[in-house]
Amino acid sequence: MRILQVFKHPSAFLPIAMSLSGLALIGIVLLRHGSAPQADEGTAAHLWQMLMAGQLPIIAFFAIKWLPQAPRAAARILGLQLAAGLAAAAPVFLLHW
Repeated sequence: MRILQVFKHPSAFLPIAMSLSGLALIGIVLLRHGSAPQADEGTAAHLWQMLMAGQLPIIAFFAIKWLPQAPRAAARILGLQLAAGLAAAAPVFLLHW
């Protein structure tokens, strides 16, 4: 199977979209409040945590379903999902939030 055929399924693109949403959320918080650590975790922090944790079962479902059927395409998409997750997590770790 080709990578685009597998990528059309929600379990392939939804985790990437969730990670990008988390990254956009961090960008919005940075624009509104700056990079200073907040005294208390606010709504944005909880939304980011739910976005990041919520994609784990979707990624597990994708891996269980697609790795046996299309191993090469599924491995590439899993790599994209991992890269998107790391991109969303990097600002949190770099800013020590």
